[in-house]
Amino acid sequence: MRFIETWTSATLLAVRDLTPGIREFLLRPDHFTAAPYPVGSHIDVGVTIDGQPQTRSYSLVGEVDPQGYRIAVRHAADSRGGSRYMWSLAPGARLNITQPASLVQLDWTRRQFCLIAGGVGITPIVGAAQALARREAGVTLHYAVRTRSDAAYLELLEGLLGDRLIVHAGDEGRRLDLDSVFASLPQDTMALFCGPMRMLDAARRAWEASGRPMTDLRYETFGSSGLLPTEAFGVRLRGEGTEFVIPHDRSMLDVLNDAGHEVMSDCRRGECGVCALDVIDVDGEIDHRDVFFSDHQKQESRKICACVSRARGTITVDTLHRADTI
Repeated sequence: MRFIETWTSATLLAVRDLTPGIREFLLRPDHFTAAPYPVGSHIDVGVTIDGQPQTRSYSLVGEVDPQGYRIAVRHAADSRGGSRYMWSLAPGARLNITQPASLVQLDWTRRQFCLIAGGVGITPIVGAAQALARREAGVTLHYAVRTRSDAAYLELLEGLLGDRLIVHAGDEGRRLDLDSVFASLPQDTMALFCGPMRMLDAARRAWEASGRPMTDLRYETFGSSGLLPTEAFGVRLRGEGTEFVIPHDRSMLDVLNDAGHEVMSDCRRGECGVCALDVIDVDGEIDHRDVFFSDHQKQESRKICACVSRARGTITVDTLHRADTI
């Protein structure tokens, strides 16, 4: 395991709507102490979906806050139910959450940074912008949204970065051209990205095309966004004659584990590959939503990350779990 989850009870102190589709939640753990946490930190939150306990990860907004932990959740109609549950909560609600943990590592010796956010992907970027501005590093933030009214934390970021904040609003005809952005950066620039999977794929292609080291592009992923619509799909188990339907609001990992097939996992965000299963056959198309496998591996579709990836149609996988035989 890359980090140990320590759960604690927390109270929802306040909510506020940042945009018509994004709501901020202020959570205060019991016995809370305002201790600094690394840039890119997230917490896991225990949610209840269709009466079943599940877990969702949310990035912390900003640097340490004396009141508690702030997260922002986009209300997504095609999500697996986490945002619907969060939006149903009112101040005073009790939840279980983990301590902050971060998988993002920035090289603080660099002097030039480029931050890129797509939609609600701004959440971990706010704290990074604050930390870099405080260090007086050279930092530019490119913020891509459908409309300016969709841009959460815009006033805060404008006050922090001034003209170093560039808003790319689609309805204003200012779409983000990643090739041009990366081509204009100083050679030793480190980039930090957070946004939907389609945008991340474009960012990685543009970064590689610019001739820059891939290790200089760091990113947070939503762990749930994909290239195909989120819909139910079928999973057959090799050699067992068993088929499961994975509902649109549940992961393959959870369904298989609930059925007793003991699929190992760690991050549940598509980043570590621990839950990867061998793909035996595909009757349809796999929607790889992980950031663990390379583009080539995703094209081959010989493995799938059960925690986040989905499919259209039916796939056959090998869990390596075998029923006891006499």
